[in-house]
Amino acid sequence: MKHTILITDDEENIRLSLKGGLEDEGYNTILASSGEEAQRIIEKQDVDLLLLDIWMPGKDGLQTLEEIKRDGYSFPVIIMTGHGSIETAIRATRLGALDFIEKPLDLNKIIITINNTLHLRALEEENALLKKKTEKDDEIIGSSPAILKLKEQIDRVSPTDAWVLILGENGTGKELVARRIHKNSRRDGYPFVEVNCAAIPEELIESELFGHEKGAFTGATERKRGKFDLAHNGTLFLDEIGDMSMPTQAKILRILQEQRFERVGGAQTIQVDVRVLTATNKNLEHEITEGRFRQDLYYRLNVIPLYVPRLTERRDDIPELADHFLKLYSPLKGGRKTITEGAIKKLMQHDWPGNVRELKNIIERLVIMTPGNTITADDIIPLGTRTTTEMDRIFDTQELKDARAEFEKIFIERKLNQCGNNISRTADLIGVERSNLHRKIKSLGIDVE
Repeated sequence: MKHTILITDDEENIRLSLKGGLEDEGYNTILASSGEEAQRIIEKQDVDLLLLDIWMPGKDGLQTLEEIKRDGYSFPVIIMTGHGSIETAIRATRLGALDFIEKPLDLNKIIITINNTLHLRALEEENALLKKKTEKDDEIIGSSPAILKLKEQIDRVSPTDAWVLILGENGTGKELVARRIHKNSRRDGYPFVEVNCAAIPEELIESELFGHEKGAFTGATERKRGKFDLAHNGTLFLDEIGDMSMPTQAKILRILQEQRFERVGGAQTIQVDVRVLTATNKNLEHEITEGRFRQDLYYRLNVIPLYVPRLTERRDDIPELADHFLKLYSPLKGGRKTITEGAIKKLMQHDWPGNVRELKNIIERLVIMTPGNTITADDIIPLGTRTTTEMDRIFDTQELKDARAEFEKIFIERKLNQCGNNISRTADLIGVERSNLHRKIKSLGIDVE
């Protein structure tokens, strides 16, 4: 589609010269001889860019520009003038002009400036759309009490610079929580940099986090900025922090405390301002006991702990989540697929060991594999429920004391999962002493790793 350029200048020969040159380049043009005429045209027609002379009889270019921006028009404006000065350029820029061209006009320069301006405008619009889409994709779906409580905690902690430790099982949405904290913080306009500590080989994690200089090791053919450097003024999200090796933990601790580091193979100290968010599906207190996680690092990271509930702790959100994923995966053409109440009921009965991620994958599979536009209970393959299995374990025992022990094991396992395997929090939740819970866990053979 051709772009439309409004040329506003009181000199007819300039208007006609620009019209001919720009139309040769494939642009549509509209001509105006005054600021008042330009405003009348803008009210009636769509304009992609305005070329505006400053010195005109009646309403001058700067006054016209000010009124156009005040009225809410956002198309780019390029100022033209034969009496250029630094003060004029500064004032025009403050009023919203994107560029400033002096007369006598160079047609080639004007064409290049217009091309660059429209290209920049297209990129800005694309980025805005992508940002809106990303925000929608990162939305935390649900209105159950557990999720409403989590959202309230996020909203409370986001405006601060406090470090947050996000706890929860795999697939619960810990990354979404981190992104929402960043989005609602004062650092939103700066980078959100994610590092999956479990996915980076041990020998590369220092280079990944801190960067390296050219020649620091075999294969380092150029300088590389690390994640800490890239996250400057923004947020660094260290996912699966419990999988980081002890040597790396020691270096991370020093950098977190000082916010200074050197690249691998470098001597220059780099200062950064970074907010750190971390997440894990592990019980870090247990990892400390087993000698796999530094206690001092744990206390540095665990300023504000947030627990992301399992899907089984928020079953009321399943219909809303299913609808969200249906919209996400349904084809644009052919109509959006719907799901019956019977199918939803079947989904509600599943125990979801993979949490929201498992539900998302199943909905995507149903959208692709279901031939019609309606997903019924018959389209859902048997998912099974862990609840039934647990009840069978209890009733298969012969004696009351064995059934009681089996129930206690199931009950404590669930409460530990609910608390992210945090023994102290679980003890408070179920009303027993921490030492007693430790003994019970050991006697029942419960795995808290």
